[in-house]
Amino acid sequence: MTRRAFIGTAGAVAIGTSAAGADQSQVPPRYFLLESYLLKNGSQAQRLGSYFQLARIGMAGRLQTAAPVFVLEALVAAHMPQVLAVSACASLDELNAMKRKLREDSAAREALAQWEAGEEPPYEELNETVLETAEYCPPLPGPMPPPDAASKPPRVFELRTYHSPTERQLRALHERFAGHEISIFHRCGIHPVLYSSTLIGANKPNLTYLTPFDDLAAREKAWAAFGADPEWVKVRADSIAKSGQISSVIQMSLFKAAAYSPVR
Repeated sequence: MTRRAFIGTAGAVAIGTSAAGADQSQVPPRYFLLESYLLKNGSQAQRLGSYFQLARIGMAGRLQTAAPVFVLEALVAAHMPQVLAVSACASLDELNAMKRKLREDSAAREALAQWEAGEEPPYEELNETVLETAEYCPPLPGPMPPPDAASKPPRVFELRTYHSPTERQLRALHERFAGHEISIFHRCGIHPVLYSSTLIGANKPNLTYLTPFDDLAAREKAWAAFGADPEWVKVRADSIAKSGQISSVIQMSLFKAAAYSPVR
């Protein structure tokens, strides 16, 4: 979905709270919004970062809207430079309400005007995808304190999308993840922070997940261990024998967390 509004009504609450203010941080969200900003070299990345810090993150508490949980900068992707923002919501109504409040709030409109000012457009293209959370998705990690000179470098995040030929095979893929694959992941040092499938967007049906690693070396080590794991070799063979090649195409992109990302 490209630059379209969502269909629904208002009713947003801030991520991590209910309307009554109760802590819901241990409850996985129902939906994720992925916003992929395709940029060109120049001022666009800095201007986008300023807008996100001021409006989407800085105003989220006041507007009671869902701030992005992750803001990621592409290291290896089909289009570079690129910024990926991942927001979490309990309902599609929250996504609509976020957009409506950003349109209606005077300070948010001023931040938008500042972002769009100048000779260059604010971005080259914006693509939006709505993901529906898998039943086995873990609770989201909490925000991190601001970085300082002694902080570790930002983590590497790998976004993977596995395309299945049919909905039946997508269900089998989710069953494999929930049954054996995640435990093997964890044993090998792979700890995804979200599991989902595209509800509104391209390349359906699919399973999409996001995994942080300390660095590229840690990523390589983890995936090498996973590929050589005897249990994984058997699980994969059994899966193919039962349901065929349930993942026909794999898309992978690597990102680093932006300095202002709530979770880095």
